[in-house]
Amino acid sequence: MKALVLAGGHGTRLRPFSHSIPKQLVPVANAPVLFHVLDALRAAGVTETGIIVSAPGDAIRAAVGDGSRFGMSVTYLPQDEPLGLAHCVLIARDFLGDDDFVMYLADNVFADGIGEPLLEFQERRPAAQLVVAKAAEPTECGIAEVDDTGRVLGVEEKPDRPRSDLAVTGVYFFSSQIHEAVRAIEPSARGELEITDAVQWLVSEGRDVQARLLAGPWHDTGTVDGLLDCNRTLLERLRPEVRGAVTAGTVITGPVVVAEDALIERSVITGPALLGPGCVVRGSRIGPGTSLGAGCLLEDADVEHSMLLDGASVTGVGPLAGSVIGRSALVGPPPGAPDGERAAHRLVVGDDGRVEIAPQKGRDA
Repeated sequence: MKALVLAGGHGTRLRPFSHSIPKQLVPVANAPVLFHVLDALRAAGVTETGIIVSAPGDAIRAAVGDGSRFGMSVTYLPQDEPLGLAHCVLIARDFLGDDDFVMYLADNVFADGIGEPLLEFQERRPAAQLVVAKAAEPTECGIAEVDDTGRVLGVEEKPDRPRSDLAVTGVYFFSSQIHEAVRAIEPSARGELEITDAVQWLVSEGRDVQARLLAGPWHDTGTVDGLLDCNRTLLERLRPEVRGAVTAGTVITGPVVVAEDALIERSVITGPALLGPGCVVRGSRIGPGTSLGAGCLLEDADVEHSMLLDGASVTGVGPLAGSVIGRSALVGPPPGAPDGERAAHRLVVGDDGRVEIAPQKGRDA
């Protein structure tokens, strides 16, 4: 089986980060989202992958290379304009041939992998198989109507009156019959060839389209909140390990990973948490759901449920919660700021950004 990974798009919901890096390369749990996707595919046994990139796709090509680091071969397929998910299947026709394939949206992370639904697809051999999950807001999702046997009766994109609460997730399994479907449909009102329309065409033609209810966590990392939630889920699956230096006066509880060359002094760390190589943490508190990339500095600070990307610094402020601090960004008090009570903040700071936070006057920090 081959894979078609959709890594185009501009990531408008992830600005300011997507101004300087493709959204698929924004790290979660200290690895780019796209790397989690490719690792999941290889773990499921996929060794040939085509990656749709927005032309020219240089950053993704540089990061992934020929795919050998992931144990697979990679073919790059440029998409000049964002004309829909079904358009990506048209672009990939020569690469895919008549093989079965899994189509994977590269801003989605399935924490328990995709091995089980892939095996089920190979065993049942339907025309298509959707992976669905219960949706809290069905009007905001592509929705599948499914009978008691798992057969899909219909699909609809963001319906005003949903006929079910089963959201179509970011992974699809297709036989070669999908090529007939994408050639048969017309562009939607927004000018795109919708994959939901192609799946509905298969259903309307009486083809066997199945749905499998997802058992484990699934995250769409296309928003800041999605990134943070995904980050925490992945951190919860880490095995505790301390390879860096931890001095007396530091308290570590729960699942915490401290990478090599990191230095932790007089701090409190409550997992799940991940501290990348070369981090320095002094006199600080790190709460659950927090990751620090390589070379981060945390001094006299308080953070939880947050992500600091490579080289970020947070000094003299906190508590920060639900925050994402970009690469080489600086967060700290302005020069000469008086000591005092610290206010709680939620920050989203882009790469190389700088934010100054003056402590509130009142009680000592």
